[in-house]
Amino acid sequence: MGKQPAVLDKVTCFITREANNRTELLLIQHPNAGIQLPAGTVEHNEDITAAALREAREETGLSEFTACTYIGKQELTLPEHNRILLHSAKVYSRPDLQSSSWAEFRRGITVQHVRSSGDFVQVSYIEGDRYPDPQYVTYQITGWVEPSVLASIVSRHFYHMHSHCSLSVWEQDADDHRFKLFWAPLEDLPEIVSPQNKWLHFVTNNLNYSLTEKYRA
Repeated sequence: MGKQPAVLDKVTCFITREANNRTELLLIQHPNAGIQLPAGTVEHNEDITAAALREAREETGLSEFTACTYIGKQELTLPEHNRILLHSAKVYSRPDLQSSSWAEFRRGITVQHVRSSGDFVQVSYIEGDRYPDPQYVTYQITGWVEPSVLASIVSRHFYHMHSHCSLSVWEQDADDHRFKLFWAPLEDLPEIVSPQNKWLHFVTNNLNYSLTEKYRA
């Protein structure tokens, strides 16, 4: 039997509350990457449920949830030229461990596969000025890493959490950004970035809520 392909586990948190006689979903306004759901990468040897709670707390600033229910997962094979970091990895200037190591990729980021040479893979991390529809590249790292740090399959685990939070809007510092958090009624959600809008469709039946038709396509 051949070696099983490496898989990176990620979590997404659907945090709801009851307010104003309706159910509301907690959303994140990223400073340059649109409206998102709380989500993140499971750390090495970390329990998946513990990872979901950690990400929810870190990204929202909320500390207590009255429920945390696992509602399924979705496995995705990345497009042909994309890879994701299984581990934090040094970036080498040449396909040689003796060459200079001038940067490091963190676990969970997506990079583009450029080429292979011997026991190394050249990859690029590219960040646009905004997402989606970037106008220009604002930051880029291209270098060589060992192939053992890369994966092409992501297993995303979905959790439903419930909160009694009374705040309407607040800010939270996480992942070197300042996020704005706000609640939106499930029957009238704002536009959520792709592919996260498709995650909403995936969990509609599990949450037993009726989402707007734009997320059902």
